[in-house]
Amino acid sequence: MKENAVNPLRLTSLNHVSLLCRSLEESMNFYQKVLGFFPVRRPESLDFEGAWLFGHGIGIHLLGSTEPEKLPKKTAINSKDNHISFQCESMAAVEKKLDEMEIEYVREIVEGRGIKVDQIFFHDPDGFMIEICNCDSLPVVPLVGGLAQYCAKVKLHQGQPQPQTN
Repeated sequence: MKENAVNPLRLTSLNHVSLLCRSLEESMNFYQKVLGFFPVRRPESLDFEGAWLFGHGIGIHLLGSTEPEKLPKKTAINSKDNHISFQCESMAAVEKKLDEMEIEYVREIVEGRGIKVDQIFFHDPDGFMIEICNCDSLPVVPLVGGLAQYCAKVKLHQGQPQPQTN
């Protein structure tokens, strides 16, 4: 087997997600007030409308659309649509906060093999799907070899799941 066949690009982590938006102000407000991101400095050489935010170990790069009318419209909340997922400390607190903010959401539960994962799905202002879950109880089980680890305990080293040491 070639060296680094499991991680041929030698990736280390997810850095950011870029999202086209109709209104930078509305999207920045959402990602800050709903999801707890904070604005960070963008390189001055970027000569297009945008904003960078950071939180929870990743960046969100908001890009102002030059043709906002052509962006897809919000559709029904569909958990099988493209989305980004965040783990949380308390699903009840998330649900309460979304209710207070009058953000429409859908609850789902994934169960099997003694595991139960609660999920909440909702849209950002431009219709991009957000998931909040308690996925830390979900085992990460390699399809070939290896032992099951749990999301909260997995640390990737050159593409191989390894238990974190405390």
